[in-house]
This record gives sequence, C-alpha cells and structure tokens, in this order.
Amino acid sequence: MTKMIATRDAYGEALKELGRINKDVVVLDADLSGSTKTAVFKKEYPERFFNVGIAEQNLMGTAAGLATAGKLPFASTFAMFASGRAFEIIRNSICYPNLNVKIAATHAGITVGEDGATHQALEDISLMRSLPNMVVLSPADGVEAKQCIYKAAEHNGPVYIRLGRSKIPVIFDENYKFEIGKGVELKKGNDIALIATGIMLEKALVAAEELSKEGISARVINISTIKPIDEDIIIKAAKETKGIVTVEEHSIIGGLGSAVTEVVSENAPTYVERIGTMDVFGESGDGNELLEKYGLNVKNIIDKSKKILSK
Repeated sequence: MTKMIATRDAYGEALKELGRINKDVVVLDADLSGSTKTAVFKKEYPERFFNVGIAEQNLMGTAAGLATAGKLPFASTFAMFASGRAFEIIRNSICYPNLNVKIAATHAGITVGEDGATHQALEDISLMRSLPNMVVLSPADGVEAKQCIYKAAEHNGPVYIRLGRSKIPVIFDENYKFEIGKGVELKKGNDIALIATGIMLEKALVAAEELSKEGISARVINISTIKPIDEDIIIKAAKETKGIVTVEEHSIIGGLGSAVTEVVSENAPTYVERIGTMDVFGESGDGNELLEKYGLNVKNIIDKSKKILSK
C-alpha cells in the first residue's frame, strides 16, 4: 500500500529537527498551530514559538522584525491568509528589504475541501512569484516538503513554501535530493512533456503510464521551484517533444502554467495546454471530488496530451 502523508505534517517534523540544530530558528503562527503543524515545534521549543493571534499582517511584520535581529523566522498560517490578507506586509516589510523570512503556508489549493472557496487559495503562487526577491516552492510529497524546509532555511532571503492539508502519496525515497531552482525529469519521453507541481505530480505520473499503454511516450518533469524556475529543463522539453501539458492545483492564471508559457514563448515556442482551475473560485466539498469536478485529474491530462498530438 502506498504511504500517505500530508506536506503540512512533513513541515511540522522538519521544523522540530531544524529547531534542534539551529537555535536561531523561531516559529510564528496566527492561532492555527494545530492545523499548520507548528504545534510540533511549540511542544519542543515553547520559548521560541510565538502565537500572534488571528492577525496575519502582524504575523508577517513580527517575523520581519525578528529577521532584522538575526533570527530565522518561519511564519505560518493558511495560504489564503498568508498570501492574501498579508500581501502588502510581505511586499514592503519582507521582500523590499530582502529579509530572511520563511513563509510556510498550509491548506493551499482546492483540496482544502469542505472549508470552501473563502479558504481555497488558488492565486497564491501568482501573488508570491510576482514579488522581487521571493523564492516560491511547491513540494510534491512529504519527502520533498521536508527537503524544501531545510533548503529554505539555508537560503538567505524570503521564501514562500506552499503546503497542503490532505494526505497524499509519497513519491520520493530518502535518496531524493531537492535543489532550489532545479526541476527533475522523473520519466523520459519524446512525444509529450507533462510538467507538474505539488500534488498534481502523482497524477501526471499515472497519466504517463496510461499514455504509454497507447504507445505515447510522455516525459514527466517535477517543478517544485516555481521561482526561480528551471528554464533549461523546460526549454529542453519544448525542443524535444511535440508539446507541453502543465498541471497544477492552482489557477491557470499566474501559476506554473503561466511561468512555463513565459519561458517557452521567449525561448522555444511550442504547443502548451494548461491544467488548473479555469479563472473560477472553488466550492465546498470533498477534496478528491473537487479535483474531479475541476478537471484536475488523470483523464484531463491524457485528453490534453492527445489534443496536442493531434495537431
């Protein structure tokens, strides 16, 4: 049976380990530590944990202040509130002075499920990657999530890490090595390139297997760093295949799909089909059922691939 773990759970465990090896690590939360899993750190290092209450702008401002004092702050809340409500503080108090603040935002995407549209951040990648100095990470599973946290801690400057609520399949083993700014080719193929991020990587891998049964060779690329994006791996895919399908649990506007099309339009024009939410809000429901309703599924990846190959 496939091991399942939520990326937010991996975040909590990574924080605990970071706290042990680096005494400058501090963690801030906006009254959601049980959900964001920062409570794991709080239990081990209560003197380095700060609950600012339901005040996300203060969360970011306080984290910025701690960074100026030489601390390594991780600020957490739900992605909707981190990227939306606190945007101006992130822009002017963290990114503008290029402070060493890590924003670990949980409950991103449509799979927040029953909490509904008000809590389903489908625009956060777009918002965060528009900010100068900001690195944007979107891990595909628990293994990669832990490594993203460790690498974010090593990086000097603002980092936004996108984490999910739901348990998802573990794709990578402990030998996997994540690097900021590097995509990874997980499956070779020269007919079509499937470029995915976050929880949609697993579905891209399944789609590639299904396509292979029909004689279609699909390359699968994991882009866990949305910014700075790995242009080389995208350009190579554009030149060596007949087209690209991007797959993300985010709006097609401003997310991975937009980032990939920006790269190929300037360097190696090719057919691109984008899978994500189509300029709509989400709704309340079971996370897996919502993925199906909004076309974030294996069937749509296969259909979009065949659409390109039929041109």
